[in-house]
Amino acid sequence: MKIADAAVRDRAVNRCRELGVLVPTFAQQRDPSTVDPVVTEALADIDMQMPDPLNLFRITWRNDPASGGFGEVNALEIPSELSGVPARIVGLVGERFPTGAHKVGAAFGCLVPRLVSGEFDPTVHRAVWPSTGNYCRGGVFDSALLGCSAIAILPEEMSRERFEWLEAMGAEIIATPGCESNVKEIFDACWEIRAERPEAVVFNQFEEFGNYLWHYGVTGPAVQSAFERIAGPADRLAAWVSATGSAGTLGAGDYLKQEHPGARITAAEALQCPTLLQSGFGGHRIEGIGDKHVPWIHNVRNTDLVAAIDDESTMRLLRLFNEEAGTNFLVGRGVAEADIGRLPLLGISSIGNLLAAIKTARWFDLDENDVLFTSFTDSVGLYGTRLAELRVEHGQYDAMSAAVDFERRLLGVTTDHMRELTYPDRKALHNLKYFTWVEQQGRTVEELDALWSPTFWADMQGRIPGWNGAIDRFNAETGVLDAMRHRAEPR
Repeated sequence: MKIADAAVRDRAVNRCRELGVLVPTFAQQRDPSTVDPVVTEALADIDMQMPDPLNLFRITWRNDPASGGFGEVNALEIPSELSGVPARIVGLVGERFPTGAHKVGAAFGCLVPRLVSGEFDPTVHRAVWPSTGNYCRGGVFDSALLGCSAIAILPEEMSRERFEWLEAMGAEIIATPGCESNVKEIFDACWEIRAERPEAVVFNQFEEFGNYLWHYGVTGPAVQSAFERIAGPADRLAAWVSATGSAGTLGAGDYLKQEHPGARITAAEALQCPTLLQSGFGGHRIEGIGDKHVPWIHNVRNTDLVAAIDDESTMRLLRLFNEEAGTNFLVGRGVAEADIGRLPLLGISSIGNLLAAIKTARWFDLDENDVLFTSFTDSVGLYGTRLAELRVEHGQYDAMSAAVDFERRLLGVTTDHMRELTYPDRKALHNLKYFTWVEQQGRTVEELDALWSPTFWADMQGRIPGWNGAIDRFNAETGVLDAMRHRAEPR
């Protein structure tokens, strides 16, 4: 990694030394057993949600909420009694990250390479986090840990919990018009900030390859580890399923295809805004997944299937999984109480991913030896106000509603609104990037053409070791780890 500005980097080193900031490498977030024991021991006394710099090391899928340390990858298998398919569906649990969502990792992947290369000055710059919800929360958290000022941009119709958290963190908040699919309005706000505030640095998750590489280098190996733990001798890793969103999470699928050449990648989106399915548009309620464009960092050439999910299904299942009448019904249908007790780990977009995984299993006639992985991005903890709104709008949830939702929205999942992509289909979706990124966001046709080449993505993936080395050198200059070791020495 080249140093962009040595003076800026020196100021970043000094700031991290002053605040006691030790930056983890992608390799350490992938495998926290490689973290220095002095750091691991210190974490035992720190709440995961506190803005303490050491919580940068908790940006990993391997947090153990019981011990406060690290363990196996946090993964939740959905029983066939719920999914209605024989294939095994497993979701990585995002709730067990700082902020309660894995987007804190994507934000880290965008911010840290610029910090250690002298592109971002935490003493001067303000980090701008354009988002449809969780990414700006992750960015504000990372900024606080690194001593940076932050601006969060998100649509005004996102859940109240997100705004309350951002307010409590002291972030500047810009609420853009519309619902979570109004990404163009978020991009417009970024251009206004660039023009008016020279100290602002925009970390656009939809085009920042740090987002893609964090998921390729951390999430993909986490899935592989979970698969190795649960798979039998005859089992296959059949698919990685993820909402399109900023397309960063889809990057884990690129890693998994290299490990399992027969695996497929499913990109999910809302039926009410079928951008990949039908070049469509619209508003929807599956919060946090964005829409109406193809993200710059989406490796479309590697995507196999598109599945559109009705947002009404996600809202009804949110109630089934969290209302007393719904959980009582599931007990009566033979779902184990332990499995029911873990359903609150699924927020709205997590439920959307689950439904897309079920559709994928049905599309490819997957059986009990097939394991599909997805991301359970966040939990119901971010949607309490949505449940309250649904009660006001539709009334008390009862056993009849639970029965209808279970049969229609889970066991009744079909293969409608799906598209298996041919080579021309993939190229057509790639070409859609032109209208957002070249016409609106200042990219060039030459840059767009480069994204179609598999070599581009292989070269991008090859940057991770260099980034790890740059982080190590940065830490060596701050001296924070040496200071921690000195303090830990017996007196």
